[in-house]
Amino acid sequence: MKILVINCGSSSVKFQFIKTVTQEKLAWGIAERIGEKEGLFTYKNKDGFSISKEKTIFPDHISAINSIVEHLQDKKCGVIKNKEEIEGIGHRVVHGAEVFCSSVRITDELVAVMKKFTFLAPIHNPANIIGIEACTRLFPSHIQCGVFDTAFHQKMPRHAFLYAIPQEFYNKHMIKRYGFHGTSHRYVSERVAGTLKKDIKDLKIITCHLGNGASVTAIKDGISVDTSMGLTPLEGLMMGTRGGDMDPALPLFLMEHLNMSLKDVNNLLNKKSGILGITGKCSDMRELHDLIEKGDADAKLALQMYCYRLKKYIGSYTAALGGLDALVFTGGIGENDEFVREYSTDGLEWMGIKLDKKLNLSLNRKEAKISASDSKVPIFIVPTNEELVIALDTEKIIRDMA
Repeated sequence: MKILVINCGSSSVKFQFIKTVTQEKLAWGIAERIGEKEGLFTYKNKDGFSISKEKTIFPDHISAINSIVEHLQDKKCGVIKNKEEIEGIGHRVVHGAEVFCSSVRITDELVAVMKKFTFLAPIHNPANIIGIEACTRLFPSHIQCGVFDTAFHQKMPRHAFLYAIPQEFYNKHMIKRYGFHGTSHRYVSERVAGTLKKDIKDLKIITCHLGNGASVTAIKDGISVDTSMGLTPLEGLMMGTRGGDMDPALPLFLMEHLNMSLKDVNNLLNKKSGILGITGKCSDMRELHDLIEKGDADAKLALQMYCYRLKKYIGSYTAALGGLDALVFTGGIGENDEFVREYSTDGLEWMGIKLDKKLNLSLNRKEAKISASDSKVPIFIVPTNEELVIALDTEKIIRDMA
């Protein structure tokens, strides 16, 4: 089955066109700067064809998605003859609240439900819905499916997802720990179970999704039992521009004593903290390493803080799981940064976690086992593939309807 996977942002549409039987990407790319005077369109296909068009005008998301479909059918760079070869459309949706615990077929009624809890993800969910509605207009007869970042975490036990505040805030206002990156955590944990040739229902796994946004998940018997992000993606690990865990009274202190507004504090914690906050120079891990090579002390401190906090989560989640059968690194940093993998596991040998430093240096971006031969806990790099999960879930929903 050929599935078009759509990931809509407020001003962009990322896409992949996937043949599920072979799990092959036929084409992929992104339409950017939607609604601006000059857009940018990037398209690549499986045969090595690549284009990048600047000054492409995208008035809205419909025009962007329409351009994607036109290129998929183009005689020179296309991979299909007509849009009817697109057999289904899968959408990444960031927040499913407690309503969506698995992937679903999208209907008008479900879109109406999704709109009711956009307040939980005010930046992402409205853009996701715009993408769904745009595809509905362009493909009125096609089946569309929603795959939610939060869904994988919705089986967390109550003692793990509740905040220690009066329960009426959960009961009346849905305030709880939701977690994110669920599609990625689910995918890499299932890949590792396959590699180990064991039933995931018999495994205790910690997955570390490390990108500009980052989260750690404790998975027991195939179920997320705890995860580092909370009500919002701000909680948990130190990230590129997000501060992660901190004293919850800090925002109150800033507002009371430094006269910062609510908007100022929100901007500080989400966009000016993390690696950027400590260095004052960069939020990207690659740039951070460049600064460290030049002797920048703040950059070195930022890396130490990043890895120290990650190490604490690995340790605490091993305790919560009652042991560990596999540790997994994924995401842009998790897959590519040998220093983060080394420093965040250094000193955990007493827990049975021991890295093979030579393998760790040589296997970036490849799916591989990087633990030492005498490590009791196998350590893996697993490149994530959220788009494939969305495509396969969409295919399953379509087949189940047949």
